[in-house]
Amino acid sequence: MRLSELSRQSGVATATVKFYLREGLLPPGRRITATQAEYGEEHLRRLRLVRALIQVGGVSVASAREVLTALDNDLLDHNERLGTAVWALPHGRPADAGDPATGTARQRADRLLELLGWGYGPADDVRPPAYGMLVNAIATLERLGYPCAVEDLEPYAHAMGRLAVHDLDLVERYGGTADEQVEAAVALTVLYEPVLLALRRLAEAEESRRRFGTQ
Repeated sequence: MRLSELSRQSGVATATVKFYLREGLLPPGRRITATQAEYGEEHLRRLRLVRALIQVGGVSVASAREVLTALDNDLLDHNERLGTAVWALPHGRPADAGDPATGTARQRADRLLELLGWGYGPADDVRPPAYGMLVNAIATLERLGYPCAVEDLEPYAHAMGRLAVHDLDLVERYGGTADEQVEAAVALTVLYEPVLLALRRLAEAEESRRRFGTQ
């Protein structure tokens, strides 16, 4: 297909496709003239992944390039490729190591993960960005005096563990190629988070109605 057709099928503007080509996020097409190139299905799959990373996931061009490099690295297994992609997503500010609440939060996060038997990801000595998110969240609860003991957090973790099984089922169902599954892991992580938030609030409203409603 020509560049215009690649743009149409992917839903990515032609100018953006050209930018991705210049940045090396998309491999060059097969030259057919001095000014025109031809692109195939592999370009379409890779372009959809780049779109998921940058336009949906908010990943920087530099981070997207790292994800694509990992995807093409035959020494990495599929778990490491998926992990690299999801770790590249924005995860907020790092924890404030000087805050006493952060130290308490870190201890609780470590205890919780130990109870669950969860590792830290592709490299056992490297904690994923989501670990920092968890520490920050617990530290905020601690500072404001809300319940955040390990026993308060554990039910949420078990619920997320069950959801993770469904998440990976969706990823596997979405596509058969490595590119498609990495794209799905990024896009579904980002796009389903508002779904989870909305369903939680609806469920809380329903439980409140059952407990405290007058009818």
